[in-house]
Amino acid sequence: MALTTVAELRSALGVGTLYADATLQSVCDAADEVLLPFVWSNTEFSIGHKNVGTVGTLYFDINVDEIYYIGQTINVTGAGSHFNGNKTVTSVNAREITVTTNHVADTPYHPFNPYATIKASTYLDPADVKAIQEASLMVCIDIWQSRQAPSSGGVTIDGYQPSPYRMGNTLLARVRGLLAPYLDPRSMVG
Repeated sequence: MALTTVAELRSALGVGTLYADATLQSVCDAADEVLLPFVWSNTEFSIGHKNVGTVGTLYFDINVDEIYYIGQTINVTGAGSHFNGNKTVTSVNAREITVTTNHVADTPYHPFNPYATIKASTYLDPADVKAIQEASLMVCIDIWQSRQAPSSGGVTIDGYQPSPYRMGNTLLARVRGLLAPYLDPRSMVG
């Protein structure tokens, strides 16, 4: 579910029925893809995996023995068809967990490039936080306006110079105040 609905975006832009729902939905989806990786979630990244029969092992570069527990349901993405999907954790060690896979051949350890995403239950639903929803709407509007007038931006008071591209590094900076209490510290590197 998108943080900003097509109806909300349509109303904020005042475009009525001029544009198809699919066109506006793509903007809403893009805003989610920009914002959600920065919002705190119960997510870790697996650096590699191996498989012995139907037992798959996921490896991490951090200790995960206090993050995951036996019987916990996790959602795996970016790990290939045999690992992807909801899985139940069957064992936990310092830097690895095992799950049941539908793999038929044994495979030795090999890395994920890029890392696989492992999500466990989270206690924060961004769709229930008004500040995150407002930030999403603002990002949607910026994306839309950038589409309609790609070089649009503010003009400085003293030099009448156009500002940089709207979709630059200031896109999230403009909504960081709304997102601040919900930002994942791991997303703020650099």
